[in-house]
Amino acid sequence: MDFVSSINRLPLAHDSVRADDARQTLAGLPAAFVDLAAGAAGSSPYLAGLINREAEWLAEGLDRPDLVVEEMAGFEDLDADDLGVALRRAKRRVALYTALADLGGVWSLEQVTGALSDLADRASDLALRVHIAVEEKRGKLPTAREGTDAAGLFALAMGKGGARELNYSSDIDLIVFYDDEAYAPDDRHEARAALIRATRKAAATLSDNTEHGYVFRTDLRLRPDAAVTPVCISASAALAYYEAEGRTWERAAYIKARPCAGDLAAGQRFLDELRPFVWRKHLDFAAIQDAHDMRLRIRDHKGLGGRLEVPGHNMKLGQGGIREIEFFTQTRQLIAGGRDPDLRLRDTVGGLTALAEKGWVPPEAAADLVEHYRQHREVEHRIQMVNDAQTHTLPKDDEGLTVIAQLMGQSDVAAWSDNLKSRLVRVHELTESFFAPGDTGELPDLSEEAEKIIARWSEYPALRSDRARAIFRRVQPELLARMKRASHPDEALARFDSFLSGLPAGVQLFSLFEANPQLIELIVDICGTAPGLAGYLSRHPAVLDAVLVGSFFAPWPRAQGLQESLTRALRAALDAPDGGYERALDAARRWAHEWHFRVGVHLLRGLIDADEAAVQYADLADAAIAALFPATAEEFARRHGPLPGRGAVVLGMGSLGARQLNTGSDLDLIVIYDADGEDSSEGPRPLAVRPYYARLTQAMITAVSAPTAEGRLYEVDMRLRPSGRQGPVATSIGSFENYQMTEAWTWEHLALTRARPVAFAGGDGAELADRIEALRLEVLQERGTDPRVMPDLAEMRDRIFRAKAQDGEWEAKIGPGRLQDIELLAQSFALRGAEPARGAAAQIRAGKKAGLIEAEQADRLLSAHRFLWRLHAAGRLLTDRPLNMTELGVGGQDLLLRETGCDTLDQLAARLSELSAEAAQIIAEQLPASSEAE
Repeated sequence: MDFVSSINRLPLAHDSVRADDARQTLAGLPAAFVDLAAGAAGSSPYLAGLINREAEWLAEGLDRPDLVVEEMAGFEDLDADDLGVALRRAKRRVALYTALADLGGVWSLEQVTGALSDLADRASDLALRVHIAVEEKRGKLPTAREGTDAAGLFALAMGKGGARELNYSSDIDLIVFYDDEAYAPDDRHEARAALIRATRKAAATLSDNTEHGYVFRTDLRLRPDAAVTPVCISASAALAYYEAEGRTWERAAYIKARPCAGDLAAGQRFLDELRPFVWRKHLDFAAIQDAHDMRLRIRDHKGLGGRLEVPGHNMKLGQGGIREIEFFTQTRQLIAGGRDPDLRLRDTVGGLTALAEKGWVPPEAAADLVEHYRQHREVEHRIQMVNDAQTHTLPKDDEGLTVIAQLMGQSDVAAWSDNLKSRLVRVHELTESFFAPGDTGELPDLSEEAEKIIARWSEYPALRSDRARAIFRRVQPELLARMKRASHPDEALARFDSFLSGLPAGVQLFSLFEANPQLIELIVDICGTAPGLAGYLSRHPAVLDAVLVGSFFAPWPRAQGLQESLTRALRAALDAPDGGYERALDAARRWAHEWHFRVGVHLLRGLIDADEAAVQYADLADAAIAALFPATAEEFARRHGPLPGRGAVVLGMGSLGARQLNTGSDLDLIVIYDADGEDSSEGPRPLAVRPYYARLTQAMITAVSAPTAEGRLYEVDMRLRPSGRQGPVATSIGSFENYQMTEAWTWEHLALTRARPVAFAGGDGAELADRIEALRLEVLQERGTDPRVMPDLAEMRDRIFRAKAQDGEWEAKIGPGRLQDIELLAQSFALRGAEPARGAAAQIRAGKKAGLIEAEQADRLLSAHRFLWRLHAAGRLLTDRPLNMTELGVGGQDLLLRETGCDTLDQLAARLSELSAEAAQIIAEQLPASSEAE
């Protein structure tokens, strides 16, 4: 559709004389266009002047879809003086055409701001390049390394320019850097001086107001430490500054940053390296307070507080203005954008839309703010169109307001003002409730013991800073009120005290509570019920981030989905500009801690039971090993070459193999490899096969178990490998087969019944895993008929009971008829029956099917095992120490009763005793008479 037929609204002429002059000047052009231009000229002296000056250009054609490209064609061939004149002519024409397209409704807001931003980008690029060329011709600029564009100098468009949202009479905020790595060390000082001169002259080319006008007022003050640094500084110095001293407002500014001129590739590399500064890996709710403080400082500095009135209102910085919407959007992006790259959009409308789609802003609020933002920007543009003034303030007098309303096509100024005021009020309501901290409420009445607990909080590390104390004062009333409403408030408060004392810092967490009160309810629930989970939370407080993202209550993704998720996280950490293998290990720990916390919370709240939790914990461990082992192998191969032969497989043993883990389980692992006749690896530092796989295994163990800045993943136990502690940490498949067939003890064959491939690395890893599984079944078939199996089992059972006594009366794992006892018998069924089943329940059913145990006895063992597992798993969530019902408190007791299906502790104790005794009797009947365990 052409320009004229797209006109759908008209401004009203305030001055009929200027309007008539425009009509006469443009006589002969289409009537609709003349009406548009007359209305614009009649309410804007600036546009009237442009129409008069560029009438001949307008007459050449009204349809200019590539306006900026067309007007700036050939500018790259101009010298500095001619370029300045040409840029000013282009600015006049783009400003005129854009204004008419805006006023006539021909272009959308994005098209208007996009054309102005394209003009700024092209002008900035041309200005930098022409003055770089001057320095090169003067011999003042050393030669940069081959492939460097624009001498390594680049400009970042900041603010509205970066977001392609330039307003009608905008200045442009640029930060100019140069790539110091593009120059030899001895040339850097000279290059720096030349590039500073080029930057200054480029800024003058853009901003000097000559007889031809100006291009853009150019502001270079957003650079680091602008009061003491030159207009152009090195990229390395800037990165060092942001890493050491960068502030929240600078992080917010870089949301919109975009390379716009000069060496764009160098500019993008710089932004990539700066990404960790802008986008924090954890949810950053402390940014809310920073943004709120900044808003208040701006209001105080500009004198914009007080009652909201339309006359004299600042559409950008005043209450309910454009900046309120931008701050609201950018702060939400800062909070969550570190975790979700989809939120890292530069433009305000796009940012709000993404935040709504991801659940960070209610869709209705986002839609309202988008509509108000568009309307506010149109008002802002018309304020500036009147006299090409860089102002955002509405006129204070009635005539001035009438002019703005008429440019909007409105003749009823009072109605227009009322509508605008309602919009400003609405924006203020939507944004102020997000930013403004609530008043500190009154503390509830507390017991004397509670008062004593609270009195010592000020000494804790988390509350040592003034900022932490200020935020916590606002959170404390709600926190204590919810504690008081808990089933057992004194217990909950005591556990919260323990949690709080373990926190190294508090600002981020307290900000999280303030912005998300539902987390206070969760923390009270955890502290009132599960001290073990509260302890986990104090060690890893960042896991609370996970509660606020959509996946926390989504369906369980199972091992495959988890592995894909972790693999993506590892790859992102490896490929990041500041990334690498160590960062990947940190990413794995953050990922695992959040999922681990999710399982614990779901079990605590009854969303899953202990049986489902066992599977989910196993899925997590499977995914962690399956993703980390190949990543570790890849890192190892960089130094020592690819895995020799067919690769290696990690076998999960014990509870991992049986897929029945609890919150505190360590991982029993074995590594088996197949060298396939190869003697050594091929790489920068080749290794013989045996030490290659031994060192790779150690690297894998370190990747899983070593503490990093983010903690550790799992404790790893390798004692189930052939020959135990004396054997090599990795075993060739041939040695493994020979050992199992000729040397392994019965207990090792029993352990093999639970072996399960969980990860592999190397070219034929999947095939090797299948081969190992076939070998496992072959060993069971061959060795399960050995008459020593049951006598050895009886002896092993006796040794276990002599070596480790029960941990108290509530012990579910160790002792006659307890979990370990039942599981040993279950493994014997799998061994003697050569059954592939790995879990205890499946092995008991296999024993029943094979006739190794009577059906009624098997069913009683299954019932006992299920009860004991639920008691054990729930107890491990509550504490890593032996169960003490008094210490657990009523909340923990309730969880145990729920999981075991008992109504009272007495009933639980009786059931524990009864089922254990039954199981012990059944097991004793299965064993040779020489067993004296009972």
